[in-house]
Amino acid sequence: MGKIQDDDNLYFLSKIFVDHHIRRSFKRYHATGRHNIPKPGACIFACNHCNTLMDALVLVNSTRSKKVFIARGDIFRRRFIAKFLRWAKILPIFRMRDGLGSVREKNGDTIEQAIDVMHDEVPLFIFPEATHRTKHSLRQLSKGIFHIVLEANQKYGDEKPVYIVPTGLEYGDYFRFRSTVLVSYGEPINVTEYVKAHSEDQETTIISDLRDILTERMSRLITYIPDDEDYDATWEMTKILAGNPPISLKGRLKRNRRFVDKIVKFKKHKPEEAKSLFAKVLEFTKHRKEQSISVDSVAKRKPLWRTIWKTLMALVGLPFYLAAALVTSPIWITSAFILDNLKDKAFRNTVNYCVELVMHPLIMATGVTLLFCLAPWEIALLGSVFLYYSYVLYFDYNEYIRLLSSDWRWTFNKELRKEFKDLGLMDKEWRV
Repeated sequence: MGKIQDDDNLYFLSKIFVDHHIRRSFKRYHATGRHNIPKPGACIFACNHCNTLMDALVLVNSTRSKKVFIARGDIFRRRFIAKFLRWAKILPIFRMRDGLGSVREKNGDTIEQAIDVMHDEVPLFIFPEATHRTKHSLRQLSKGIFHIVLEANQKYGDEKPVYIVPTGLEYGDYFRFRSTVLVSYGEPINVTEYVKAHSEDQETTIISDLRDILTERMSRLITYIPDDEDYDATWEMTKILAGNPPISLKGRLKRNRRFVDKIVKFKKHKPEEAKSLFAKVLEFTKHRKEQSISVDSVAKRKPLWRTIWKTLMALVGLPFYLAAALVTSPIWITSAFILDNLKDKAFRNTVNYCVELVMHPLIMATGVTLLFCLAPWEIALLGSVFLYYSYVLYFDYNEYIRLLSSDWRWTFNKELRKEFKDLGLMDKEWRV
């Protein structure tokens, strides 16, 4: 058996196909900070884990190079799945919950392979939080990543530097298909230099210090909110204050972070006022959700005229939407059936992506064949273009109508708008 990082033509052909559909899964996709990736050097990339399988797929798409991932070991139990995951360049790491025997017997082999991947300067990705969580925060990072880099540094640190590259994923929405995503590569940690500078420290101290540095650098790359009792209120306030202006994803992240900092400082300097405001914000959030009003509808200027204009645009697009809904019905019906039986909402985007990945090419192949057999080539060509964009049109129109309906409810809900005004979030003191 060859190395997991060896070239594989089928893998690269599949990557082109998978990457293409990942791009279709988001209205906007952007990767930034590639200049922070050290060359040459042995790198392990540490990324926050908030959106199940989509996280890995988004990262695969972020650069053209091949990548190897480390994932939890329990998904490797069946031989066929384990074989497929290895072909997909994924290594298993076992946790204590998988049994002490698995940790002792199998993790050693994974660490050896991971070190070899890094030595060959193939990007190695790991999610050090050890499990996914749909929050703009970070769990305590596990020690596994630091054991890997320290052992790699011990083996060949004199030959080439070993780095940890902090990586951040910032989604516009964790649960809605066709949202946005920003991939950010941050300032790398030169583990080789750090170990040399702290050669007198014990390994446990070095691991603790590296964990603190990595946590801090990863938190810079996302809308980081302290995971305490005020998390929900802070995130609601951030969404309202930051709004959804037509700016770059990187600009939106910076804007979110500025407002989070302002809220955290407000809480620190005026704890009693903050406690009262947070309680009111949570009550407002409860009422807003009960009436199916999106936070995007809140605080819009001149909502009536904006909503009327959006309604006219919806009427123009309705015939195209109905046609798109018809031709893509096998996809969204299948997705809806699976999602109805889904226990973990975090898998919603993954399900939508996988169903589209499999079924859209089949619809394209069938539809294009019929069009060119039954219609003049000009009409067949236009029909083929429509088929290609049909599922994107279907999803985007649904989202448009959801927000439009929310805008109408918000426009005529005087009681809720008064409750929002009483929060004072539109006052000058909250502007940045």
